[in-house]
Amino acid sequence: MRSFHVRLFCFVAMTMLMLGALPFSSDAQLDPSFYKNTCANVHSIVREVIRNVSKSDPRMLGSLMRLHFHDCFVQGCDASILLNSTSTIVSEQGAGPNNNSIRGLDVVNQIKTAVENACPGVVSCADILALAAEISSVLAHGPDWKVPLGRRDSLTANFTLANQKLPAPTFNLSQLISTFANQSLNITDLVALSGAHTIGRAQCRFFSSRLYNFSNTGNPDPTLNTTYLQTLRSICPNGGPGNTLTNLDLTTPDTFDNKYFSNLQSLNGLLQSDQELFSTVGASTLSIVNSFSSNQTLFFEAFKASMIKMGNIGVLTGSQGEIRKQCNFVNGNSGLATFATRVESSEQQGVSSA
Repeated sequence: MRSFHVRLFCFVAMTMLMLGALPFSSDAQLDPSFYKNTCANVHSIVREVIRNVSKSDPRMLGSLMRLHFHDCFVQGCDASILLNSTSTIVSEQGAGPNNNSIRGLDVVNQIKTAVENACPGVVSCADILALAAEISSVLAHGPDWKVPLGRRDSLTANFTLANQKLPAPTFNLSQLISTFANQSLNITDLVALSGAHTIGRAQCRFFSSRLYNFSNTGNPDPTLNTTYLQTLRSICPNGGPGNTLTNLDLTTPDTFDNKYFSNLQSLNGLLQSDQELFSTVGASTLSIVNSFSSNQTLFFEAFKASMIKMGNIGVLTGSQGEIRKQCNFVNGNSGLATFATRVESSEQQGVSSA
């Protein structure tokens, strides 16, 4: 095990070194200092809005991280998830993985307003999502990293891809590995990014089958701790409301740490897609889970590297796309909206972190 820790540490260290030595994107246009001369205070502006919101709603930190994840996995990190439906756009917000589940759209609009007041027409909504994810990690006592910036916003959304490209909470390990590989993310990225479930909440409907009828067997998931099973059954009675919320991490639900991984070792993962990382026989992810559980620094370093890597997926730069004036509409088309930004209530919120 010690030799594996050494190899994994070397892999993560080399990845971080490469990220520091090479351009942040294939066309070398993403850079943490992108707004140095045009909106130097953008990070502090974004942070102030999120800090204020999280005082009364600490769950929002996990929700904003998940919003960035769900954006990047569908046609790249281009803020397409923020676009509302219009006469020419079918919003990704109504897709299965997002509908009555994603949160933070109103917070992103608050951030955009504050940024536009300071630096009109400069900072993209896609970069706001990337910054919000990093700031949320820090405010939850997790790692910080220099966010590569310079993304531009899409002119379209893709409802179909949103239904196809995002991993489901019921995925087995093979499906998870395949979904991440389609985004050029490896198994270390899969395990590290899954660690974001150390904060946030999930609705009963996303895991109730594990409690009562796993894989249509009529029995609970055998990889679920029996004590935890009884706790979850009391929260999510069979046939009860599917929108009741519970913590993704039963140990430290609002702190970004490595307890998510020790939960998996104790068979206390909430979602099937979480527990699969540890309980699948012969899993290639098992040793990584064990390493992250025993070494939080190793997890944090891997998480930073994977977040930067994910943040580079399919980015628009240069003259591609646009800098939206409002995050939920492409420029010039706000009058064509068929509905406004969704009003978010506790009943609408599902899995609240990525």
